[in-house]
Parts: sequence; C-alpha cells; structure tokens
Amino acid sequence: METPPLQGGWEVLNMITEQGTVEINVSEKGIATIEFFHPMSNSLPGKVLGKLAKTITEAGNNNNVKVIILKSKGDRAFCAGASFDELISINDLETGKVFFSGFANVINAARKCPKFIIGRVQGKAVGGGVGMASAVDFCYATKHSAVKLSELAVGIGPFVVGPAVERKVGTSAMSMMAINATEWYSAEWAREKGLYAEIFDSIEEMDAAIDVLANKLAASNPQAMSMLKKVFWEGTENWDTLLIERAAMSGELVLSDFTRNAINAFKKK
Repeated sequence: METPPLQGGWEVLNMITEQGTVEINVSEKGIATIEFFHPMSNSLPGKVLGKLAKTITEAGNNNNVKVIILKSKGDRAFCAGASFDELISINDLETGKVFFSGFANVINAARKCPKFIIGRVQGKAVGGGVGMASAVDFCYATKHSAVKLSELAVGIGPFVVGPAVERKVGTSAMSMMAINATEWYSAEWAREKGLYAEIFDSIEEMDAAIDVLANKLAASNPQAMSMLKKVFWEGTENWDTLLIERAAMSGELVLSDFTRNAINAFKKK
C-alpha cells in the first residue's frame, strides 16, 4: 500500500463506528498506537472488530511504522469480549459464523503483521480480550488485569481464541480457564503462565515501561524484527482457515436451545 506522509509529526486516523471507535496515532519515531473503545466495558461489536483488524493490517504495511502499541480507552476493563447485544440477536448459522469471526480476524491480523505489537492491558480481559492479549508479541498489564474465558458459561466455548491463548500459556492453563468459566484468574497468575511479561501497580508505571520498550524497538533493525516475528509464529500458518472453522463451531452452538436458554438466564442476572 502507499505509505501516507506524516503531518506535523503525527498521523491521526479516527474511525468512528456505531457505538465504538478505533484510533491510530503514529509518532515521528514510528511508534503506532492503536486504541479501541466501546462504552460497554470495551465489549466490541462486529464493525469495531472489523475496523481494528483493518487498522492493524494497514499499520503493518505502513513503512513509517516501526512498532505498534495496542490498547483500549479508559481505566477499567481492557476488553469484555464481543458484543453481547449482537450475540443474542443471532438467528442463523451464517450470521453466527460472521459474528464469531470478528476476533478471529483481529487475531490473524496481529499474527500476520510484520511489526512487533506491544499489548497494554490496564484492566480485566474476558473471552476475546484474552485472545487479543495472547495475540500480541509482548504484553504489559496492571495488577488489576485479571482474565476469564467465560464462553462455556453461556453455552459455547473459547474456540476462536483458544489457539492464541493455548500458544501463549499452554494447554493446561488454557483448559483451566475454559473449564472453570466463571472464575477470574489474577494478573499475577497470568504473568506466571506467560500471558503478561510484567505487571505493574499503576497505569502510569506500565505506560512508562511501554514507552521505554517501544522506543528501543523503534530504533531496532526492522528487517530483523520482521524475521524474528515470523520465527515466533511458525506453525500457525493454518490459522486463517482454522479460526474461521472455529467460528463456525461457535456459530452453530449459539443457535441451540441450550445456549439460548443460558444466554437468557445470563441476561436476567
């Protein structure tokens, strides 16, 4: 793609979707900060997920970008997963497959991006949020960033995010979260399992560490980093197909009476 020039030292792209935003800022040093937001605890509808996947891909292809920081807006939840309002409106298999492909596309965009992505997790991550934290190349978090894979509690399973989470923390830890779907696992637990590189007492301390690492990477050899990323992600070449197949599995389950009853019970809580 054609690389757009930087204007005034910063390139700013603000993409507003229904009930959510995706923004990207690129500094003079080539540090791209991608920030997503949704007012419902950063639970993401399909349009926002689509914009997020596209933005990651475009940043990876932008010659002015040396390293990417992925973050969400606000000081509470990092990401509460996919939009529950969209989930409960699914009435056919194809719609379900498209819905569950949202996080699949974001994970695959991060996986194939030739630039290192630093994750900034300031609060709790659920479902797809855990998938995103697993799909970045290096992830910092605060002590408030507990994780949960809650899909089984509403009659489905973490099929789409499973490969990314398992790659990061191992089968044992991933299966613990998937099976005990109502349990929060602490940020310290997630750090011990390898999801987080380090956890901090405050957002300010985390942001300072991210700034140091991002500047180091921005000054590193782009070709070496791109080659390293390919090495790190070896063995995932089938994920374009695999994650969409997993999305279809969830899309089928969401149409079942069991899952519909579980979702309705969850709504009443």
